[in-house]
Amino acid sequence: MLKTRLLTAAILIPLFLAVLFLLPDPYWSLLMLVAAGAGLWEWSGMARFKLSVRYLYVAAAMVGGVFLTFWRGPENAFLQEYSIYWGLLSAVIFWVLLVPVWLATRAHIKNIYLMMLAGWLIVIPLWLALVSLRGISPWLLLGLMLAVWIADSAAYFAGKRFGKRKLAINISPGKTWEGVLGAWVVVSLYGLALCLSLDISFWLIVGFWGMTILSIMGDLLESLIKRQAGLKDSGSLLPGHGGILDRVDGLTSSLPLAAFFIYFPLYYQAWMHSA
Repeated sequence: MLKTRLLTAAILIPLFLAVLFLLPDPYWSLLMLVAAGAGLWEWSGMARFKLSVRYLYVAAAMVGGVFLTFWRGPENAFLQEYSIYWGLLSAVIFWVLLVPVWLATRAHIKNIYLMMLAGWLIVIPLWLALVSLRGISPWLLLGLMLAVWIADSAAYFAGKRFGKRKLAINISPGKTWEGVLGAWVVVSLYGLALCLSLDISFWLIVGFWGMTILSIMGDLLESLIKRQAGLKDSGSLLPGHGGILDRVDGLTSSLPLAAFFIYFPLYYQAWMHSA
C-alpha cells in the first residue's frame, strides 16, 4: 500500500506542478472542473443517490462551470465576479456556521436535497478558489495549498508519535489533539519562513493557523460522511490514496475561506455600495 501510495504521489506531484504553471487559464479551469466533477460523483455515491440522479447532479455543475469558463459574452466578467462573490461567501457561511453544528451533532442527513446542496457547497467553492487564486498567482495558490498539506502531514506524524488525547473519536478515531498541536507548530514554522524570506506580514502565520483549523474540519466532515456510508475511502480513482475527496478534503474548507479574505476588499466595496 505504501509503495502504491508513493508511486501515485510521484506521478501526480510533477504533473500537478506542470499544469499549475504552464496550462493557460481556461484549460486550468476546465481541468479543475473535471476534478470537481469527480469529487461530486464521489459525494453523490457516499450520499447514496440513485445512478440517474448522480449523472444529473454532476452534469448540472459541469454545464455551469463550462459556461462560466468559456462563454465570452459582454457580461462574462460580471458573471465570473458574481459567481466568485457568492460562491466564496456561501462557503464561509457553510464552514463557519453550519459545519461545526453538523460535526458536533454528527447528524445523519438523509434528505437528498440537503445532501445535494451540501455537496455543491463543498466542491464548487473549492473550484472557484482554485481558479481565482491561480488567476492572481500560481505561486500564491501553491503556497496556500502547501500550508494545508504540511499541516496534514505534521498532524499525522505528530499524532502517530505523541497522540494520546482523541480529537473526535466518534468521527475519526485516529486524530488526536497532539496531532493538531503538531500541525500548528510545523505550519507556523512554514509561515515564519515565508514571512522572513519574502518580507510578508507575520499575520500570515495567524492565517495559516485558521487554515489549519478549517482543514481539520474538512477532513472530519468527510470522515463523518464516509463513516455514515460505511466506506473507507470516497472513491478509488487514486491508487493508494482513495478518491479525489480523500486528497482534497482539507482544501475544501480552507482554500475558499483563504480566497474570501484575499478578496475581502471586493466584499467590503459591495457592502459599502449597498449601505
